[in-house]
Amino acid sequence: MSFLLDLLRKIFGFGKKPPAPKPDPKPAPPVNDPNEPANITVNRVLAIIYNPTMDAETGEKLADQEGWHRPADLMTGFSADLQETSHGMVRNEIIERIDVDEFPVKADGFRYSPSQYLDVLHGITPQHEPHQVDYQAILGDFNIAERVENNEIDEVWVFAFPYAGFYESVMAGKDAFWCNAPPLEGTAHISRRFLMMGFSYERGVGEMLEAFTHRIESIMKKTFAKTSGDANLWKRYTRYDKKNPGQANLGNVHFAPNSLRDYDWGDPRFVSSNCDDWYNFPDFQGITRQVNASEWGNGDIRLHHRWWMDHIPHVAGRINGIHNNWWQYIMDPQKV
Repeated sequence: MSFLLDLLRKIFGFGKKPPAPKPDPKPAPPVNDPNEPANITVNRVLAIIYNPTMDAETGEKLADQEGWHRPADLMTGFSADLQETSHGMVRNEIIERIDVDEFPVKADGFRYSPSQYLDVLHGITPQHEPHQVDYQAILGDFNIAERVENNEIDEVWVFAFPYAGFYESVMAGKDAFWCNAPPLEGTAHISRRFLMMGFSYERGVGEMLEAFTHRIESIMKKTFAKTSGDANLWKRYTRYDKKNPGQANLGNVHFAPNSLRDYDWGDPRFVSSNCDDWYNFPDFQGITRQVNASEWGNGDIRLHHRWWMDHIPHVAGRINGIHNNWWQYIMDPQKV
């Protein structure tokens, strides 16, 4: 009987296990096409503004009471700076603005009252600990995960105030990585990576750029993580004289080409820099010259950050699989 079954199996093939499915082929590495265009990134933003009422009788809001900036003005100035310094590669669109008349809840459920907050602001009492905001509550309150999944929004800008407890930037979603803060826990079910920026309307556009340029540093470090030596153009971009004597390029966010310490953007000392040659990228000409703080605003935070971003590559083509328009990665972490 077994002989007959074996014979039938050989003839008709029944009883055989189906062949194992072939594994999905690995995606082909990007081709270094010198003509691949530099694409403009249109960034759809959900803006959430926490501006609680401080006086129930007059209806006066926190920003008005303290004489702080109007979020609308900050968004306009910030978006204009990004569009200009990216050479038109970045366009932010505020899809929706949500004004929230309350203090955001902290990670342990605590929420300031107006009087409690003013005591902290004026140094009468210490800030509440834990100071971090409850990001999960915000995600739920504004259906952020669903809106990201439905491709309605690409990122979130949250405007608040001192001691609110927001990171300058934090990345969420599947395979999120460090972006000046640890990846946001509890968001791996969201299929797209996205950024939540934390801004303060007590500060100006310069401080918004400070938060944003740290985002740039994190994303570009990740983008070039698999390159080494001369192929790591990000390391070259961020060289400054103190760390690389005689080889300064643009420096990093805190260290200009001639800086000797953090935030030293006003140093009149001259150093040799290749900063101008980045306007020739990727066809470097070996141009160097002596530069000092007069190039980037003599200590002005906004002018320094604009100068630093203005040199970021924004042209067609690829080198070592990385596009020559770095703004595509800065604005869309899915591409990293």
